Amino acid sequence: MKFTINKIDIVDVLSKVQGITGRRSNLAITECIRIKASDTHVQLTATDLETCFEGTFPAIVETPGAIALSARKLYEIVREFPSTDILIDEVENRWINIGNQKVHYHLMGMNADDYPETPLFESVEFFEIPAAILKTMIDKSIVISGIGEDKKPHINGALFERHALQTPACIRMVSTDGGRLSTFEWITPADTKIPDGPNVLIPKKGLHEVSKFLDSSGNVQVGIYANYFIIKHASETLAMRMMEGQFPKYNEVIFREGGHDIQIERDPLNNMLKRMSILCTDSYRAAFFTFDDGLLTINATNPDIGESKEDMVIDYSGEKMVAAFNPRFFIDALNGLNDEKVVLNILTKEKPCIVSGSADKSYLNAIMPMKV
Repeated sequence: MKFTINKIDIVDVLSKVQGITGRRSNLAITECIRIKASDTHVQLTATDLETCFEGTFPAIVETPGAIALSARKLYEIVREFPSTDILIDEVENRWINIGNQKVHYHLMGMNADDYPETPLFESVEFFEIPAAILKTMIDKSIVISGIGEDKKPHINGALFERHALQTPACIRMVSTDGGRLSTFEWITPADTKIPDGPNVLIPKKGLHEVSKFLDSSGNVQVGIYANYFIIKHASETLAMRMMEGQFPKYNEVIFREGGHDIQIERDPLNNMLKRMSILCTDSYRAAFFTFDDGLLTINATNPDIGESKEDMVIDYSGEKMVAAFNPRFFIDALNGLNDEKVVLNILTKEKPCIVSGSADKSYLNAIMPMKV
């Protein structure tokens, strides 16, 4: 195998796959990236056995072949390489020369035949989503990450729903960690057709890696095939093995009717929450939210540190209501909103508080009260 490739074509991709190849698996070779050179291109493959990436990039190929190389070392070499064109040449016994006239590396590779085979996707019914929408959907969902060693699939996965038969059709992603739940919904344009299909659970750790590859422009192709969730863009394909399990029924929690809608300026509320969360720790996460006539009071008590309290004037005229919440959950929710004003919907002290933008309702958060 011998080829020359442009540094600019692969350095960014090698950076992005580090999250895949850097994850431990049962096979040491998954720390490598597989390189296949043929005709006028090079194919790069990375996998951790749950998430896989394949990309095809132009190259001047003198001798076809395949090898597996340390993804970390290859990235570091390419990143620091002083010239644009990089010659990669297999000499003997899987030893690889990388360099030019001035710079030279001699690396030990591994047998490409031992590399895990990535799935072949044939007859997949793809549908198109703007890359920026999918990235936003993913980023807002993975803010709510799994909790430690919790193995529950609905905690470690995000629910992906296609509501193709309703009008208007929409795609929705739902995420929870047991203490809060978020939904992000994209209403599909009339000229965009999405195939109907079952709801699926996608691992959040895979979504975290996918987000790195999504740009703020253009479209991507999304498909669900067998037990894989697939995203294609130009010459790159990412596939994640989906999770088995049931996601809890959430519609009655977040799409409820009634309660008190309290409209508040987002930034002053966010700053207040940040101040009140200073005394919150892993042992004492809760702060008490008191909704009274025209006033919101938040106070936090930590016996190891001290107390804090702050008031804010709000438009509320209902009965006095006191509930304990994790203020950091509210901060995460507010950071995901673009509206200058937000709406807190409160029902009772035992029911979750629904957080949304005053105008944009595509992103909703339900924050469950805490028992203290």
